[in-house]
Amino acid sequence: MIETMERSSGNVLGYVMSGDITKADYETLVPAVAAAVEAHGSVSLLFDLTDFHWEKMSAWKSDMDFGKDYHDKIDKMAIVGDKGWEKHLTTLADRYYAKEAEYFEAADDAWDWLDG
Repeated sequence: MIETMERSSGNVLGYVMSGDITKADYETLVPAVAAAVEAHGSVSLLFDLTDFHWEKMSAWKSDMDFGKDYHDKIDKMAIVGDKGWEKHLTTLADRYYAKEAEYFEAADDAWDWLDG
């Protein structure tokens, strides 16, 4: 499931990703990001993966399309988590999803970086 974080505003959007992510989750995420890009030209994103389990295989194409379509429009991507593999995911995010990506263990630190 992907849920929008309350602190989201303007072109800085945050999402909590929990459990298994499905293709339907991207059908919610992509229009929100597209609307912010249309309004502001680019976005910065926070993905909190603390309770993330896995992405269903049916969502993989949507995930890859998201990276392809929005890489040049995502200025910063903050990944929040508490596991080593989440930290390594930042390397992929930096190459395929955003112009710049950083890993954080605390959401407040991630918001500060995105806002700064």
